[in-house]
Amino acid sequence: MGTFKRIYMVINPNAGVRKKGNVLNDIINIFADHGFETIVSYTRKSGDAATFVEEHVDDQIDMIVCMGGDGTLNETLSGARKIGWKKPVGYIPAGSTNDFASSLGLPSDPEEAANRIMEGKPKRLDLGIFNGRTFVYTASCGLFARTSYETPQKFKNTLGHLAYILEGMKDLTQFTPNYMKIDTGEEVYEGEFILTAVCNTFSLGGVMNLDNGEIDLGDGLFEILMIRQPKDIVQLNETIKALYEQNFDHDQVNLVKVRKAKITCPSKEDWSLDGERGEGLEVNEFEVVSGGMKLIY
Repeated sequence: MGTFKRIYMVINPNAGVRKKGNVLNDIINIFADHGFETIVSYTRKSGDAATFVEEHVDDQIDMIVCMGGDGTLNETLSGARKIGWKKPVGYIPAGSTNDFASSLGLPSDPEEAANRIMEGKPKRLDLGIFNGRTFVYTASCGLFARTSYETPQKFKNTLGHLAYILEGMKDLTQFTPNYMKIDTGEEVYEGEFILTAVCNTFSLGGVMNLDNGEIDLGDGLFEILMIRQPKDIVQLNETIKALYEQNFDHDQVNLVKVRKAKITCPSKEDWSLDGERGEGLEVNEFEVVSGGMKLIY
């Protein structure tokens, strides 16, 4: 009888995971059929996934797999980066929005995602560092950003993308734009912005499409999306039209590629890092970790 390789699997049971009765058993059997035994840990609170990886993953583990939403993937990769993990990481999306999973074209069915991990090839994709914290696909500030971490989990699980839209609409009635100075090292953008997002994705919150044919998740670059505050209804309509048409070279909307950036925000507005709250500073530092994750799918 051959020796089994080992998977350490982190599961967030609150992120819409329970889609059908025996899904975990089916996943473990899929892994076993490919010669893996699986060690499972369930998260209970924010930060657990990173802590579990740091405390339980060693040289005896051949692969890390996480099952949950984008926040679970964020924490898992944060822990993996902290321990200097060089082996593959698999992702079974089971959250309410799963922007990054959509960008990768991952199946929504957990068993299909598990099979993809077993049959896929590892790919080097980029990570971001924002004020010292690892993030996978977006650090955003402004309209809809706080929605990702303030919307109740039960509401997200029930309504998915619609939950973000409905909660985000509340921002429209009480939102104050943020004055920012964004220095990319090559150009400086300054003004009142309703949304600023440093991202490596084709979709934001399931409500904004960025796939203009120029985004590459492993090119060593992230994009910064900047949407300026419309001064009147005419500018508002122009802004909506530009976003709909993916016109990112516009007076109101810009999308630029960066390796690093310094973002000055005197109001110290908090940011959303992959849907989790991140403390905002007056001067925020961003940089890309080229090929920072080895994802298998």
